Amino acid sequence: MTSEAIWIFADQLGDHFLDPNFDGPVILIESHAALRRRTYHRAKAHLILSALRHRARDLGERAVFVTADTYRAGLKQALDTLGMKPEQVIVRAPTSHPARRLVADLGVQVSPSRGFIATEGEFTDWASGRKRLVLEDFYRMMRRTTGVLMDGAEPVGDRWNLDTDNRQPPPRRQSTLGLPEPWWPVEDEIDEQVRRDLDRWQMEGTIVTLGADGPRRFAATVDEANAALVDFVTHRLAEFGPYEDAVMASDWVMAHSLLSAPLNLGLLDPRDAIDQVEQAYRSGSVPLASAEGFIRQVMGWRDYVWHLYWHLGPDYVASSNALDAQTQVPDWWQQLDADQVSAACLSATLADVRDRGWAHHIPRLMILGNWALQQGFDPQETTDWFTRVFVDAYPWVMAANVIGMALYADGGVMATKPYAAGGAYIKRMTNYCGACVYKPTQRVGEGACPFTSGYWAFLHGNRDLLASNHRVAQPLRNLDRLGDIDEVALQVQQRGSSPP
Repeated sequence: MTSEAIWIFADQLGDHFLDPNFDGPVILIESHAALRRRTYHRAKAHLILSALRHRARDLGERAVFVTADTYRAGLKQALDTLGMKPEQVIVRAPTSHPARRLVADLGVQVSPSRGFIATEGEFTDWASGRKRLVLEDFYRMMRRTTGVLMDGAEPVGDRWNLDTDNRQPPPRRQSTLGLPEPWWPVEDEIDEQVRRDLDRWQMEGTIVTLGADGPRRFAATVDEANAALVDFVTHRLAEFGPYEDAVMASDWVMAHSLLSAPLNLGLLDPRDAIDQVEQAYRSGSVPLASAEGFIRQVMGWRDYVWHLYWHLGPDYVASSNALDAQTQVPDWWQQLDADQVSAACLSATLADVRDRGWAHHIPRLMILGNWALQQGFDPQETTDWFTRVFVDAYPWVMAANVIGMALYADGGVMATKPYAAGGAYIKRMTNYCGACVYKPTQRVGEGACPFTSGYWAFLHGNRDLLASNHRVAQPLRNLDRLGDIDEVALQVQQRGSSPP
């Protein structure tokens, strides 16, 4: 009988969460209480269950796969099966504050977290003594430490950040980027069983989900994740950089990698993805701007957000509401009811989330987040919604992304200014406005763009709170030039939380 077992959670499913020389049992627990407590997107519930069950299958006889109401009950069942005590179980440090409190209470051995480039200790050392934790500073430190995209002590191309090269609007007179269809996973008998189980639980009233389920679009196994990575590097990476901030109504994938879900399930080692992208640049297959843009998202932003989750502490989300946003998230938004919405950009984005549980970072930040910011949606409710409806979302992902970036609810800890924007930005970076009933240049009246009127009303309503922020000084001066601001604010107030 082996002396130890490893317990992995459903977001720790890759080979890099197991030590190479460890050949003992691996505990995987499917907890149904987690699904009962909250209303998740159906595609998210499907993906997580499918990935967990596929991992148990791929581990073969080593897997101790347990279905239970709670993790506590599941661990007891696994220990009874193995004839072990809690102290003989090693668990990789989980990815949320509540889960870490749980494993500490269970008496198991907790090993350091994995699945990121920097360790938590390395981030703590870097952050120590700094007045501001600036992403760019962290990213440059990571490049120097890892040697990624470096030529000796200098960055390749003598530039650390090529973000200014990667802000092209969608190409004119094209409905798509014209890239090959992405690689898609093929569902199997495990997916069929997951779907049957979810159907049964919903009919029994055990769980409630929202959104569409299927076909599964995101990798649920290590092999699938690697296939998705190769497909991205081969067919879309070259175009990723220039158009990473653009949005096209008829091309929901564009040149994006679709790797956030397998990365956050732990199926794909981020360093493997970074190495393949760097190799594609050094072999001449892709331009530097595209390679650097992807690497900055993974090694910079993803690592940064992960470490901020721990650095900012367990009360960060609950205690952040710098703009005193009190609006309850409306039902049409909660239920992803895109058909109630007339604004083309918002309707299409909600439909993307409804149908797939995914949209890339610009619709998330500059359409969904922008609207929630302008309307003063409650920060905790909004963070919970993002976490439940996106297939790649977890508490550590959405804390800083929603509270700090999208909603400015932490008052500038995360971002240097609110990411509020009117219809002009949406017109420039998307192709939604041409077919929309609203005009992005109009502030008041029947055809007024709700994002444009909402932007000015947001500045007007939060002027005192934002007055000391130098990055908002110019928009506030522009606000003084608007002779119709009272009419704009009244129009926004009268619309309330109704779908625009």
